[in-house]
Amino acid sequence: MAELIKKEGHQVEFKVEVPANEVNGAFDAVWKGLAQQVRVPGFRPGKAPRRVIEKRVGEGYAEGEVQNRLVNAHFPQAIRELELSLVDAHIEPQDVKSGQPFTFTVKGDLYPEVTLSDWKGLSLSAAAPEITDEVVDRTLADMQERAASFEQVERAIEASDQVTVEEEGEEGSYPIYMDMAGEHIQKALLGKNVGDEVEISVPAEEGEDDTPVKVKVLGIKSKSLPELNDEFAGTMQFENMDKLRATLREELERRAQSEGEGARREEFLSALIEGMTVDIPQSLIQRRQDELMSEIKNDLGRQGVRWSEYEGFMQEQGKLDEFMGELGKNAEQRVKRDLALGKLAEDLGVQVTDQEFGQNLMAMAQMNGMSPQELQSQMGTGGLNAFYTDILRSKALNQALAQLSGEGQSDSAEADGAKTDTAKADASKAADSEGGAAEADSKQDDKSSEE
Repeated sequence: MAELIKKEGHQVEFKVEVPANEVNGAFDAVWKGLAQQVRVPGFRPGKAPRRVIEKRVGEGYAEGEVQNRLVNAHFPQAIRELELSLVDAHIEPQDVKSGQPFTFTVKGDLYPEVTLSDWKGLSLSAAAPEITDEVVDRTLADMQERAASFEQVERAIEASDQVTVEEEGEEGSYPIYMDMAGEHIQKALLGKNVGDEVEISVPAEEGEDDTPVKVKVLGIKSKSLPELNDEFAGTMQFENMDKLRATLREELERRAQSEGEGARREEFLSALIEGMTVDIPQSLIQRRQDELMSEIKNDLGRQGVRWSEYEGFMQEQGKLDEFMGELGKNAEQRVKRDLALGKLAEDLGVQVTDQEFGQNLMAMAQMNGMSPQELQSQMGTGGLNAFYTDILRSKALNQALAQLSGEGQSDSAEADGAKTDTAKADASKAADSEGGAAEADSKQDDKSSEE
């Protein structure tokens, strides 16, 4: 039986009492298990007396096992009975004795109550960037640059050359593209020849001296750009430049539309968070910060870097406090987004059907080159629940945006089909170099479909 002791704000305290007959049953189950597991010389399995088994496993061992059994069974039951949603909990069990009731007390933080402002009157200003002839021309120029060829020359370095240099005190060589290099590099290398040794003054941060770097010129190559004509279009698998330009514009407009939708989502979310009323428990933010830190450590580990090494490096640079501060801000912002979207889904009565969940799971599995069964096994129960929540929040966000636009259900949550067309792929890369149209993700956490 669960009894609520205190509920103030997002803090709660309650007590659970387990009847004596259930305590006795738990003791019997524990002793029966120990009798089968513990081997005592001179006794057949399951026949050794309790006092003998207790000497083998240690005094108090059975009581600890009974405590764990009873808490694990009655804690979730009490939460359901009291209709509580706990972020974090601290359980204080009392001593357990055969023939007597067992009690434990729980103190914890509740998920906070969230109130959203009237978002239905919002007017969003974000829109898709306009794709003009200038944008198309600039993107074509980027494609032209990527198709450039380089030929060895015997002359002084010019502004568009590729220059191969060898740095003093370092092994190997590397290329410098003059038209992309910093002004200090261009100034140092322009007019130099193969074999020349050049000192490049690398600008330092304010208050520090510039760093001199000595390099030797090993080779000079002249850049040649292909003409933007039908022959060039043919290398991109198109009949002529008109076809290439038309497809490029179509791809840029698609990406611009996606960028506009992403900007509208971010604008709406910012307004939703700014207008909501909520008292967030620190434990919820700390839990999200711990999750983010775990992700960072895993990412570093995949790169062969230990967190302790990275932490030491940042400490030497005097940037550790700044890093941890930003981590805390990021965690808080993600919690706010989660809470706002969760409340939005609740207010709109959004639900995810089995078919929708299955379709999203299938798409995720295909992206990762796995079967849905393999993905489910890898994600586990917790991961699948989080994935479901991500879909729910994303659906709520799209539905709210559709209402603001006076449209039907938005299709922006659906994944775009894979682009196999060569020109479309090139257009995407070129658009990226222009600042792009990266689709905003409404996923809150880094492992699912929310932002």
